[in-house]
Amino acid sequence: MPLVTPASMALQRRALAAHEALGAGVPNETAWQLRDVVRESWLRSLEYKDSVESNAHTVLSDEALRDLRTASPLRLVLPVFDRLLLEPTRDTNLILAIGDPNGRLLWVKGDSRVLRDAESMAFVPGADWSERAVGTSAPGTALVTGGGVQVAGAEHFDPIAHRWSCTAVPIHSPDTGEMLGVVDITGGADAVASHSLALLKAAVAAAESELRWHQEHADPERKTFIVPASRKPKLAAEPESMLHLTSGAGAQLRRGNAGIELSTRHAELLALLSWHPRGLSGEELVELLHINPDAADVGTLRAELVRLRKVLADFDESLVPLSRPYRLGSLPRCDAREVLRAIEKGDLDAALSYYQGPILPRSLAPGIEGIRDEVFAALRQAMLQDGSDTHLIRFLELSEAQDDEEVLGTTLQVLPPRSPHRALVVAALERIESRG
Repeated sequence: MPLVTPASMALQRRALAAHEALGAGVPNETAWQLRDVVRESWLRSLEYKDSVESNAHTVLSDEALRDLRTASPLRLVLPVFDRLLLEPTRDTNLILAIGDPNGRLLWVKGDSRVLRDAESMAFVPGADWSERAVGTSAPGTALVTGGGVQVAGAEHFDPIAHRWSCTAVPIHSPDTGEMLGVVDITGGADAVASHSLALLKAAVAAAESELRWHQEHADPERKTFIVPASRKPKLAAEPESMLHLTSGAGAQLRRGNAGIELSTRHAELLALLSWHPRGLSGEELVELLHINPDAADVGTLRAELVRLRKVLADFDESLVPLSRPYRLGSLPRCDAREVLRAIEKGDLDAALSYYQGPILPRSLAPGIEGIRDEVFAALRQAMLQDGSDTHLIRFLELSEAQDDEEVLGTTLQVLPPRSPHRALVVAALERIESRG
């Protein structure tokens, strides 16, 4: 639990005093010793006071919520938020919420006990948490201000939320700058810890980078290349290069009938640069490549990139990395990306076909481990949510899924009563139980 500091206690006393003044009929900001962002939000909230008494009536029907989720581009980056926010906070009683640009909560995730507790203030998927509906809160206020916001306890305008604290950051389209929604963590004092805002901003930046990739690849016929004036882009008729990362061993780059094997380091560099299309600085690449970045240096990285450029120049010149920042001249197709694209389209057969095993399993690079975890987590979640018995049996053939008790249990539930696979699944569950 984070330390309750004198400063945080004083902040809550001032907020409670402001509520007392408000209750006594003194809606005067001079009586409110609040932080600027909170005071300004309270003034806006007073204009909506008649509509903020309860937001339980604002919760959408399941059908209407499903339509909003389907229309939201944020559905494409849910695995990013799960990996960077939900997983690290799993044992801290925090809730992850993702809302649309109007303040409507689309997804609310976290521990089931905490989620049930949050239902008391209608903090549920489909509820309206804009300032107009509930007054001051991190999600609604972040959407109004356009920046990251933290709201602690009694700083909430609606007393029903005084037991909770929250931090929220808006997310924008990397292409147009349009606000797409808001990402929020809600809970106790941990939700407004000093590092929480930085954590959220980093996760949003990663998600915006992911969205840029999706925008550039939304139309299969569209080719977006970043090339210097002296280099011509590939003609659309030429075969695309395909980066294979999930072979279960090394990596291979193929183009038509031609192909080259890549060393682990070259595969790591190519994978990281393809995963970050906006580019990376030398320092960022070093951090993503090395467990101990302090033991590495940018000079060594430059030498490795020189060698990679020579390899790629002979195979596909358009892929040769550019500098300042380091980025690819054009983006190759990548089996790991194709897994995610297939999941987004609901094509689990294609997702399983592209996924042949862990991404670069010999690599210990932190950046590669992040990609590895993101892709497998997305595939696993898709199997659990939407996988048929055939999909689940195929998924269980993967080495990293064979001892997954939750997947085995789900498979047993969906298998037909007379399926020959039932005995194998039961045996696997019994083997896990005997070891436990």
